[in-house]
Amino acid sequence: MFAIEIAEDGTVAVEGRLDAAQAVKAQEFLDQVEGACVLDMAKLAYVSSAGLGVLLKTHKRLMGSGSGIKLVNVNNHIHDIFRYSGFDKLFEIIPAGD
Repeated sequence: MFAIEIAEDGTVAVEGRLDAAQAVKAQEFLDQVEGACVLDMAKLAYVSSAGLGVLLKTHKRLMGSGSGIKLVNVNNHIHDIFRYSGFDKLFEIIPAGD
């Protein structure tokens, strides 16, 4: 299962598994986002390399206009994936509970 939507507080909330099977859906949604994007990952269980690609493409597009993606409520498992891939150097990451 995968879901992506604009939450009541204006953040983009993702839930489930962001993998190759969901990459197109996520990219189509994120292509509509303009300006600074806060991505709430509190309910994200998994992100694959395809999911990382979606986030990178969106981040680069938004950086072109002076914004970018900020990742919040990132659990330890997802944070490890970002750290191992080196993506923790690209994104502002706020761990869950901070």
